Amino acid sequence: MLRDVHAMEEQAITMLTSKSARLENYPELIAQIDKHLRETRDQAAMLERCLESTGGTSTVKDVGAKMVAFGQGLSGLFVDDEVVKGSLASYTFEQIEIASYNILISAAEHAGDQETKRICETILKQELAMTQWLDEHAAEMTRKFLEPNQQGLTAKR
Repeated sequence: MLRDVHAMEEQAITMLTSKSARLENYPELIAQIDKHLRETRDQAAMLERCLESTGGTSTVKDVGAKMVAFGQGLSGLFVDDEVVKGSLASYTFEQIEIASYNILISAAEHAGDQETKRICETILKQELAMTQWLDEHAAEMTRKFLEPNQQGLTAKR
């Protein structure tokens, strides 16, 4: 499970990087994505240390996750409501991460691995904060997208 979550964070790095590069006229969203991207890079590094202490990483899973994320990142190029669909996808992805970290915390506690538990609890707080931000700003981003002067433009507006 720890390998899977590490691969998921690697996937998130690719997706967040792609999304940040394409958006132009949603400065609050870009700032939040960039903040969470920095957190996610730190999360991947922390999980890497946990994996090393418990038996190593999974290069195959990490590469596979990056390939899936690359495809997801490209998919935003082909929709004109990327900011809305991207917010929905991000919220869903964050919920999967939250569930994964809750499971890892329980598993680490059961195994007596207090360091992994501590790291997962730290990461969980960041994932919950990102989810809360997305939830609080979803209506605002949707309204901005739907403004009459914005219709017909891409998510870069």
